[in-house]
Amino acid sequence: QLQLVESGGGSVQPGESLRLSCVASGFTLKHSPIGWFRQAPGKERVGVSCIRQLDDYTYYADSVKGRFTISRDSAENTVYLQMNSLKPEDTAVYYCAIILFCAPPLRGQHWGQGTQVTVSS
Repeated sequence: QLQLVESGGGSVQPGESLRLSCVASGFTLKHSPIGWFRQAPGKERVGVSCIRQLDDYTYYADSVKGRFTISRDSAENTVYLQMNSLKPEDTAVYYCAIILFCAPPLRGQHWGQGTQVTVSS
């Protein structure tokens, strides 16, 4: 059974960092583009980054470009999202998902349960 499990969220102060992990079971992550999405309270879920399986091409939304880095560890069947210089507006539930194409707008097909990220002083 295909399953994605996110972890690594937490509560941090502005300027700090977190690394989110997305571990897959029943599926090999390197066979599909993977996206990271986030949903802030009262807002729609939006794609923030993705990585393409063929060549590890990456995409970042303008809101996170230069601060977030997506990467893949095929041996661990895990995709990471390194988040640096976090801002209060990064506060959201973060989800990873299998996507069809690594290009905006990102559209998830199969989702994890999400992990909460809270940035507050």
